[in-house]
Order: sequence, then structure tokens, then C-alpha cells
Amino acid sequence: MLGPLLGLAALSSCSHLEPPGARDAKTSVTVRAPHSNLAGAAGNSELDAALPFVPTGTKLASIAWRTWIYTDTTPKRTRYGYLRMGEVVDARGPEAVNDGCRGGWYRVNPRGFVCLGKGATLDLNDPLLPMSAVRPVRGQSLPYRYVRAGDPPPLLYFKLPSARQWTEIEGDRSGRIAIWKERVERMFPGYLASLGTAPPFLLNGASLVKPYGVKQPLRYQLHAGRAGREGGFALQSVFTHEGRVFGLTTEHDLIALDNTEPATESALAGVQLQKGEDLPVGFVKLPMATRYELLPNGEMRVTEALPKRTAVKLSGKKRQAFYELTDGSYVPAEALLVVPKRDTFASFATGTRKWIDVSILSQTLVAYEGRHPAYVTLVSTGRGVLADPETTLATVTGTFMIHTKHITATMDGDEDRADSLELRDVPFVQYFHKGYAFHGVYWHDDFGKVRSHGCINLAPRDAAWLFDWTDPQLPQGWHSVINLERGTVVLIHP
Repeated sequence: MLGPLLGLAALSSCSHLEPPGARDAKTSVTVRAPHSNLAGAAGNSELDAALPFVPTGTKLASIAWRTWIYTDTTPKRTRYGYLRMGEVVDARGPEAVNDGCRGGWYRVNPRGFVCLGKGATLDLNDPLLPMSAVRPVRGQSLPYRYVRAGDPPPLLYFKLPSARQWTEIEGDRSGRIAIWKERVERMFPGYLASLGTAPPFLLNGASLVKPYGVKQPLRYQLHAGRAGREGGFALQSVFTHEGRVFGLTTEHDLIALDNTEPATESALAGVQLQKGEDLPVGFVKLPMATRYELLPNGEMRVTEALPKRTAVKLSGKKRQAFYELTDGSYVPAEALLVVPKRDTFASFATGTRKWIDVSILSQTLVAYEGRHPAYVTLVSTGRGVLADPETTLATVTGTFMIHTKHITATMDGDEDRADSLELRDVPFVQYFHKGYAFHGVYWHDDFGKVRSHGCINLAPRDAAWLFDWTDPQLPQGWHSVINLERGTVVLIHP
């Protein structure tokens, strides 16, 4: 695994983004009383919300970019979320056949209904499925491997070119390929030797098929033109073909990786606080800080160096110009950004209710369970700081609620901006107000500084943790979930 490959300069304006499907989705998920006719022509409603799903052995696979999961099978149905191309879930049915779905409505685990047709199949040997066989990873770090467009950007091949063909199209690439391989080998020793060959579905001149729901570009003989200069890609697989390394993207394009830029993800990870632990927490804000221990004679002795952004748990006590840590050691106060213990709490901070506290001025995030801080980290909010988010690149302030979550989602830049770009499969996206969201980034490592165009940027490991912690919970096997009524509260303030 290439480390992962990643990079990019800056995210386009989150304040102008909408969750995928926002314009055409009915996103209310209010549960109504279930109907009694489980397989009637009119379909059933949210009976699945009241009854547990019992697997029958039937498997349903998504063969579309988004296969929507509906609350019921009636014309008034709304959406619970969606499956992504290649995802396979337990199913049961058909439980209804009607004008809205001639192929039949299948109930899926743990709730909701999917229409069998262009977007879903029961045939697990469908030729489209091997092209999206690699599923995103949750709970660790980045869900895919990522690359950014180089100079020139990669061509979007839909057939695997031979060395003769890519030379005719791109010119002699041998020097560029050799330089790229040398750089990768320095960054990730042994990686190139670990790569396999092209998957069978790309052999013998076979063409990649775009998932249903993805824009079909104008194609030439072997490719669909170049990617944008500000693009980022998530990779399904990486392999060697005739001496060149190619990546298969999640949107079913083949790109030569010598036309991309590799980088390493941020090492930042927040600190998780156990029950009984509390704020304050400090983050090293200098290039390096020193940890000391207090000797019996009152002198301080150096024990170790702490890199920038190292998180330390503080006891709340100070000794002269030092903060005491919970383990009894000390760090100079001037070296730390301190997230203090809260003196007051909002009315929603009760029991074990989850909520998120974001401070724009300190660029910090605290995830609370009631009044217990569960996780603390650094973020990057909008460049406009506390200016008007309607006219500047500022993050909106106020109290909101997470309503839509995607393991990954493509974010398009505002076409009216000179820095418009397309970032494929931005990781762990959680929308809480209009186009504003929490999400991980694979293009910068400036956490603790304002950086974004409105969204709240998180380091990959922090984004992965927060995504699995917040509500609504994403069922296993799903790519997205929608719930406008029971999400985690978000408080954003100066």
C-alpha cells in the first residue's frame, strides 16, 4: 500500500456545497405507523423500523454510484441513505412490486427498501462488481488510497494502454516514469516490488464501464481526456503494467501514477479521554517542546522532546512557568495551546448525550458525552475566521445537528471561482448545516490553523474516530445515512 498516496492545496468553498442528492432527495425520515399488507401492490411502509431484520441468505449488490435506500415502498417514501457501487448487503424479498419498482422492493439490513433494477442486482457475478470490489475502510485513517493530479494531470484511460499506445498519445514518458519510481521507492521502500499485475477485467482490450449515475464523458479511442489540474483521486487498486504503474479510481478511470503527486497523511491524532479524565488538555504549539520531571531537590530534569502538536493530558495545576501533566511531569506553559475545562454548559449537555464543541479562535474540537469530554483535537476552520460566512470563507457559528453522513463524498469547487477543483471521495463527511460539514482531508497538514473555505477540516485519524462516534450511526455495508431528527448536536463559537 502506497502509504497512502495523497496531497492537495486547498478545499473549495464548503459554504456552497450540498450533500449528494440534496436537490432531488426527500430527506425527512419521520416514522409513520406500519401498514399491514406486507406484500401488497401499494407496498409497505416503515414496518422494517419496528421489526428486526432476519437474514434469509439473499444478498443484494449495488451496481450504481448511489443505490438509494428508502423508508418504504409507497409514493410518499423518503430516504434513509444509500449504498455505493460494489457494496453487498443482506436482503429479503421481494416484499412489494408496484409502479415505483417493477423489479421488486427488497428489504435490506438493518432497515429500509431497495428497488431491484438499474441500481441493484441479486447477481453477485455481475461483471460490474469486480471493478469496485475494494471497499472503503472505516475507523482507522483514510478509507482509500489517494493521489492528486500532477503536472500534467493524468489522462483518464478507460482501456489499459500498451507502452506503444501511451507513447503515441503522451509522448516518451520513460524519463518521467523512472524519476517517479525513484521517488516512490525512497518514500516507501519495497512498495513497487509488492505490486501485482492488472486485474483480469482489464485484459484483452476490455473497457471499463462507468457506474450508473456517474457522468459519462466524451471518449476518444482509449481515454476521456485529462483530469483537472486541481483534482484528487481515490484508488481502488494499484498495479504494474508494461513497466508503468496505474491506479484504478473509484469512478472507474485508469490513471498513470507518474502523472500524480504522492504524499504522506498527517500524523496528527487527538487524545481520547477515559471516564474519570477531564480537561484541560494541551497541544504543543512550538516546533518542539521539552518534558521535564521534578527531582526531590526541586530541580527540573529533561526526560524527552515532544514534537509539535503532541497532545498531553494536564492536571490543571501550574508550577511557576510550567504546566503539570497528569503523570506528574511538566511542560513549559509557553509551549502549549491549552483546551481548558468548561465552566458552563448548554442545556443539551445532559446525561450521556453526544455533542461537539468547536472553537474557531483556538482551532480546537472537543467531543462531549454530556459533560464528559471524550475526545480532543485540533481542526482547521474557514479562512474568514469570524467574518460573515455569507460573503467570506468563514465557518458558520451557532448550534446545529449532524443530519447526513458519507464515508466518502466528492466535493466540487464553485465554478465561478478561479480555484475551482474536484476532490474525489473526500473522507468521512458529516453535514450539519447547508453545505457545511466535518470531514477528513488528504491535501494539507495545517491543523490548528484556519485553512478551509468553510468546512471543518480534520486529520484523517480524527475524522475516522469522529465519524464512527457521532449519530446518526451508519449501518455496516452502507455508504451514507440520513436522519434529520436524531443527530449529534454541534456547537460552533468563537
